[in-house]
Amino acid sequence: MATAVISDIHGNADALKAVLADIAGRGIQRIVCLGDIVGYGPEPLVCVDLVRETCAWSLMGNHDFAVLYEPTNFNASAEGSAYWTRDQFEKEENAALRAARYDFLHSLRVRIAEPAVNGSPAMLAVHGSPRRPINEYIFPDDAMGAPDKMQSIFDRVEKLCLVGHTHVPGVFTDEPDFYPPAELGEAVYRWQADEKAVVNVGSVGQPRDMDPRASYVLLHTDRVEFIRIAYDVAAVAAKIKAIPQLSPWLGERLFEGR
Repeated sequence: MATAVISDIHGNADALKAVLADIAGRGIQRIVCLGDIVGYGPEPLVCVDLVRETCAWSLMGNHDFAVLYEPTNFNASAEGSAYWTRDQFEKEENAALRAARYDFLHSLRVRIAEPAVNGSPAMLAVHGSPRRPINEYIFPDDAMGAPDKMQSIFDRVEKLCLVGHTHVPGVFTDEPDFYPPAELGEAVYRWQADEKAVVNVGSVGQPRDMDPRASYVLLHTDRVEFIRIAYDVAAVAAKIKAIPQLSPWLGERLFEGR
């Protein structure tokens, strides 16, 4: 049975609900999350509760970290959203629920490794990169423009690594190269015996590949399949605009997927 892998929800409950509905419609029983459940979006608590209820496990992203501790190297919009998100946790009147949400954030791990099972490859999962799990970006241009960086990353990968963080879906191979889903043929990458792969699953709640649809992947024994799901972007943008502490730009960018 396939595993659904989601990442970078960023407080966008409408997008998350659409993705979860699609996953359920496909009969997928197992979901995992690569982090950044919160940040930017207008409904962080809903997203945390949904991930707590539906995911086998979740990793810690840099925005999850920012809510627990401090936002570091954030621009003004991201920093403002981090502090506003923390306020939403604090304003919860149900003390048990507030504690449960904080306990969940504290329980998030920075990396998870799963062994090869029934023909599936060994898998490492991180939010950012194998070198710096929470904060390091692996950009598409790094495949050709940063060979030392990519070599160092692949040295830490046995066969397959799943990442998010850049919000740009695609597959890095140790050729080195980067393949966006549109170049893969049916948006599917099949494991190659002589090749390592780092798969960026894209973003549920804030895509940045110029496609506004939510992105996630299905991880099969022999392949990874990229899925895009449309949702009501205008409704989310309106929710963001209605919150003075959130920059309207965080909603406007959703329309273009940037």
